[in-house]
Amino acid sequence: MQTGFDKEDLQAPLSEINMIPLVDIMLVLLVIFLITAPIITSSIQLNLPKDQGISTQEKNPITISITKNGDYFLEEQSFSIANLENHLREISQENIDAQINIRADSGVQFSNVSRILSIAQKLGLKNVGFITDPQ
Repeated sequence: MQTGFDKEDLQAPLSEINMIPLVDIMLVLLVIFLITAPIITSSIQLNLPKDQGISTQEKNPITISITKNGDYFLEEQSFSIANLENHLREISQENIDAQINIRADSGVQFSNVSRILSIAQKLGLKNVGFITDPQ
């Protein structure tokens, strides 16, 4: 009596890929990404001033953060004021209409903010805005 399987069929390599473990891993990675993405957006802790503002839809704004101690950050990387000016000069040469967003702690001295504004003005960057916490 012959069955539907021959001895050769049982020894042949399996040519199908089991997709279930792959899908499980991808779903776990997706959940991890969804949980960690909001945490990664800004690791510089600032106490932003509370005020109403309008939302802009700029694609790739350049964010400068100023801490209460007067430390400057360009996109999460710490810079001295001279190095920050050099980076802003490079940005202005690439795109003079670049959107510059300033995130300044509510306790920061105005002289620290005015340095950024004067550098932007000197370099011809006119698209400067301030980020605040909504009320």
